[in-house]
Amino acid sequence: MSSPATVESPLLEVRGLASGYGDIRAVWDASLQVRAGEITVLLGRNGAGKTTTLRAVAGLNRADAGSVVLRGRDITGVPPHQRVRAGIGLVQEGKRIFRRRTIEENLLLGGYTRGLNKRKLLVELDPIYEMFPTLAQRRHVASGQLSGGQQQMLAIGQALMAQPSLLMLDEPSGGLAPSVVAEVMATVAALKATGIGILLVEQAVAAALEVADRVTVLDVGRVILDRPAADVAGSDALADAYFGRLR
Repeated sequence: MSSPATVESPLLEVRGLASGYGDIRAVWDASLQVRAGEITVLLGRNGAGKTTTLRAVAGLNRADAGSVVLRGRDITGVPPHQRVRAGIGLVQEGKRIFRRRTIEENLLLGGYTRGLNKRKLLVELDPIYEMFPTLAQRRHVASGQLSGGQQQMLAIGQALMAQPSLLMLDEPSGGLAPSVVAEVMATVAALKATGIGILLVEQAVAAALEVADRVTVLDVGRVILDRPAADVAGSDALADAYFGRLR
């Protein structure tokens, strides 16, 4: 049985992270937490460093300072493919799927790092198809023929095939109709109920706050607000953060 200290410890803890692209620093000092079965929403204006933070947690961008700790283990220097095996999944902005491949082929590619043969991977598709029935019905259709919302669901399903304990979503509602945004957020809430920790970057602030457990706001690469979502709802704290009144 886990000790109380283990139960209470964060799944992911980012401490004083600095990262960027070559000589260009995009994130200067980012600290945040994600707990298992909870959603941390990472908000901020365009250029605040949200995507860079996700990429640094995934190992796609180098951490120039600070640390990334997963389940108590410092993974700051661990290569991206090993982070996937450790339990980190990233759904990048823009529905990055293989559009000429079928739905099923995309999903199987998502499970590649698990080292299973195709027969065993096919069995692993069942829970994904249960979650996304439309994908099951069209499993042999080329992914480029799907609607934007269906492509987003496929991108999430592909990430889930690696069985992550932490799922990071970068603007999953981007370019989608309001009714589809609601469907995506319902999916995110359902994933939280399975015990996965979720780090969600969103511009649809109101929709994100409806599913959030914790809210972190970045501005010019620095965290300026980090509070439980219940403390932010109905207060001026979020508006103050966006419009610079917290400095």
